[in-house]
Amino acid sequence: MHSSRQITLLLASILLCNFAGLLGSYFTAMSVETWYLTLNQPDFTPPSWIFAPVWTALYTMMGIALYLVWSRLMGGRRRLRWIIIFFVHLALNVLWSYLFFGRRDLLLGLVGIGVLWLSIVWLLVSAIRFEKRASLLLLPYLGWVSFAAYLNYTLWELNT
Repeated sequence: MHSSRQITLLLASILLCNFAGLLGSYFTAMSVETWYLTLNQPDFTPPSWIFAPVWTALYTMMGIALYLVWSRLMGGRRRLRWIIIFFVHLALNVLWSYLFFGRRDLLLGLVGIGVLWLSIVWLLVSAIRFEKRASLLLLPYLGWVSFAAYLNYTLWELNT
């Protein structure tokens, strides 16, 4: 049976990650129906409606991964380092939305998503050592960001 503290920590972790998504969506909303639609799009560009449910699911899985690591009683410095990198990575996630949609800069967006991708790989690899379930929860996120990076690259290539 889960204690109310554990349930609160789980909900806080999920809400925190989805709040980061909400911050990023502020920049996205500014440009997705205007500037983004004017770009030359590759054939594999997903329909706009798919992004909100996919990102919501991914932020929720990120929150569960954060909870799994945060709630561990063991792990010491490795656990603390992972949590710090997780929050840095979450800021990088919001930064990408700002660079790509807020600034409307395809090249800076590409650089930003590259750094974000590296931080996700770091989280995955480091969590494998002490919380494999967190790594598994982050795998779809890595896949989606890999796809988004390729889309970002292709948009940059088609529009410069």
